[in-house]
Amino acid sequence: MPAVADARPYDHAFFGHPRGLSVLFFTEMWERFSYYGMRALLILFMTAPVSAGGLGFDTAVAGAIYGLYTSSVYMACLPGGWIADRLLGARRAVLYGGILIAAGHFSMALQALPSFFFGLTLIVVGTGLLKGNVAVIVGQLYARDDHRRDAGFSIFYMGINLGAFIAPLICGYLGQRVGWHIGFGAAGVGMTLGIVQYMLGSRSLGDAGVQPAQTLDPASKRWASGVALTFVLLGAGMFAGLIPITATQIADAAGILLIGGAIAFFVWLFLSKGWTPAERRRLYAIAILFLAACLFWSQFEQAGSTLNLFGDRATRTEIFSWSFPSSYYQSLQPLFIITFAPVFAWLWMRLGRSEPSSPTKFAYALVFVGTGFALLVPAATFAATGLKVSPMWLVATYLLHTWGELALSPVGMSAMTKLAPVRIGGLIMGVWYLSISIGNFTGGRISSLYGTMPLPTLFGVVGGFGLVAGAVMFFLAGPIKRLMGDVN
Repeated sequence: MPAVADARPYDHAFFGHPRGLSVLFFTEMWERFSYYGMRALLILFMTAPVSAGGLGFDTAVAGAIYGLYTSSVYMACLPGGWIADRLLGARRAVLYGGILIAAGHFSMALQALPSFFFGLTLIVVGTGLLKGNVAVIVGQLYARDDHRRDAGFSIFYMGINLGAFIAPLICGYLGQRVGWHIGFGAAGVGMTLGIVQYMLGSRSLGDAGVQPAQTLDPASKRWASGVALTFVLLGAGMFAGLIPITATQIADAAGILLIGGAIAFFVWLFLSKGWTPAERRRLYAIAILFLAACLFWSQFEQAGSTLNLFGDRATRTEIFSWSFPSSYYQSLQPLFIITFAPVFAWLWMRLGRSEPSSPTKFAYALVFVGTGFALLVPAATFAATGLKVSPMWLVATYLLHTWGELALSPVGMSAMTKLAPVRIGGLIMGVWYLSISIGNFTGGRISSLYGTMPLPTLFGVVGGFGLVAGAVMFFLAGPIKRLMGDVN
């Protein structure tokens, strides 16, 4: 199994946490800068007219591509975790992933359709290597019973959202006001900075993420490398149209792959032998939390698609005579995260033994995200008359969604590192990101309905679904907690 860093209690060099947390904080900050900077522009670029430098896709096609791309980014974390566990170790997986991500963004900066789609494919592969494994290294900085663990993940989550906050302000402005491809290139610069600081600060990580849990023989390594190369070329070929298949067909096939693959994975996991009774109960808890997370992310991740279109087409983009690009709305959620993450981290530590269990926090998250969409129903009704609505509608919705995210995402990452058997830690963290993948896919497909379904109906159905799911999760919180055993 991978060696873990020395988690001695006197290591308080970074705001009371291990020194290595600072390196991972900034690595993830720059990776999220690159991702959210590009994501803020993606669906707007695809739906912009060709005369304005866009691709001229209709909303249905753009939504399908958007959902396919964002879901693939997180789906790739599952094989990325396997590669780290078996081949590279988390440390090298993060480095190689960052290099691929930077190359992908620079490829998108070229004004050619094949390079645009090839860049998306490189980002998918690179994020699969980096995203889950950097969180695994964070978990290895702490002993399993270290009381700072959840607070440490909350600080790490602030790094994610610091990058996500800055990105739309820089990449969004450059993309919408200067040139789409300039915005994509700026995202690549951000990831390059992340790679440099990660390499310079790697010594402070100790032994965390250095060695893979298992190694493969040379023949298996060559096979795995061939599969990875085939994935890159096949994905780029489908995206670029070199393989004659439509975007909606690809998205439909991806949906079957995602859902069928998730079911098959959990069936394989439950049927596998060698688990202790406690580990098996925790695996059941992981499956339930996985399903709840899928439902949450299917609504939350519409920020870059449905809500991005609503902000661009139906919401005013000026305050006190100051006009701003519509992509700036994408900075609201990370701004609220930066504001409230310390509050939530303090709250969990302050409550001590009275802290809600992880399943209860998931229930609150579903209620918050459902309420956010329900709030937009009257705004969408006003917009249906042709008037652009006040920015405060989106501000309030993003605030509620942020509270939901803080109740679920850092808590979920922490729970996965505690519930997972150590020998498959990277794989289970990949499962966590698989839930985000399914949520992104579903959210992208829902965004395809924008303009074909009345917006009040669309927002009402989505919001109602979240509220009902939250109520069910409150009911199931007790049984799930019993499955988790001594893990809160």
